[in-house]
Amino acid sequence: MYSKFGVVFFGKAFNRLTPVLAVLAVVGLLSPASGWAQEVPQLNLPRVKLSAGMHLIDAQVASTPEQRQIGLMLRREMPAQEGMIFVFEQAGQQCFWMKNTLLPLTAAFVADDGTIVNLADMKPETTNSHCSIQPVRYVLEMNKGWFEKKGIKAGSKLGGPIFDARR
Repeated sequence: MYSKFGVVFFGKAFNRLTPVLAVLAVVGLLSPASGWAQEVPQLNLPRVKLSAGMHLIDAQVASTPEQRQIGLMLRREMPAQEGMIFVFEQAGQQCFWMKNTLLPLTAAFVADDGTIVNLADMKPETTNSHCSIQPVRYVLEMNKGWFEKKGIKAGSKLGGPIFDARR
């Protein structure tokens, strides 16, 4: 029998296919970034320390297209002081959705100088678009309500080396 992809799924043909799949997985062709379904959250991204007034943030940095595409998908929890900052090559209208994202998040759309342009609360596992109201290079995702609890809103400034390099 054949699947819709023309691969034999039982008998000796599957046994011959198994080593090929193992090799593809090792070289990364079956990685989440290659378009195959992601099964585990990405956890080993570089980190940067940011500040929002007197509050410190330990942010993972998603700077490649693959890292940005996966983002915080499949995370079941995130410590209160942690987040993820998405870094784009150039400023543009950035839009985010929550497909396969299990945590309720707030996205801060951030200008080059660290100024928060706008904030958007995002519900888990939805495909609603949440966009910046002007072109930005950075988007910081934190647990939903973190910014509100800290009194941080549009017009507030974030600090850190990621913004200092742009000034």
